[in-house]
Amino acid sequence: MPRFAANLTIMFNEHDFLDRFRAAADAGFEAVEYLFPYDYPAEMVAERLASASLKQALFNMPSGSWAIGERGLAALPERREEFRASVHKAVDYARIIGTPLLHMMAGIADASDQPAIAAYRDAVAFAADTTGEAGVGLVIEPINSRDMPGYFLNDFDRAATLIAELDHSNLKLQFDIYHRQIMHGDVLTALKHMMPIIGHVQIASVPRRHEPGTGELDDFRILAALDELGYDGYVGCEYRPEGETLAGLSWMKNI
Repeated sequence: MPRFAANLTIMFNEHDFLDRFRAAADAGFEAVEYLFPYDYPAEMVAERLASASLKQALFNMPSGSWAIGERGLAALPERREEFRASVHKAVDYARIIGTPLLHMMAGIADASDQPAIAAYRDAVAFAADTTGEAGVGLVIEPINSRDMPGYFLNDFDRAATLIAELDHSNLKLQFDIYHRQIMHGDVLTALKHMMPIIGHVQIASVPRRHEPGTGELDDFRILAALDELGYDGYVGCEYRPEGETLAGLSWMKNI
């Protein structure tokens, strides 16, 4: 059976962020993920994690100003120095919190723009080098343009090609089942083909992004396929609970 990580950015919102760690542990989760920890000292986050006996699955590198719509800096050539500083900040947090993975967002940019392409390639290489030196893995994630219009990394094959070309041992693909279905479909075939480069998996139902089992895909067949394919990482529950988080966890009984 897959091991699940609660996404504390969108689950357990009945609690303040730092109280969500205990709520997730009490609900039976063994690990957590979230978008960003940077509103809090890393030591404080690490203490909440340890006190709840939870593992950290991953979190994101700083992604610019989320409130004004920024979704990463990597593909923005004019933000190169700010991006590099954000990588170092993420690594500092990673060391204290103890995450095995960091997710690097690409940013809002034209995927055919040559300066953006060059900036993104350079950014991924720099981030892979820096995280690798710290003993931390790096994942990049294609995100669909319906949920995030204009996002630079919007194609799974392009992400896989870049990972192969850069050939960094700690650089992997974050395979979000929700995004894959919306962008390309063919989820099971893609999982089988891309499994060697997958570093993290996330799940939510399509199209409403609620609990698994409430949408158009057979999410339970997909979860079973992960076992069959030998995936041994965490599956991040990056879904928006339709109601209260605890009430929606009944889907896990079907695993």
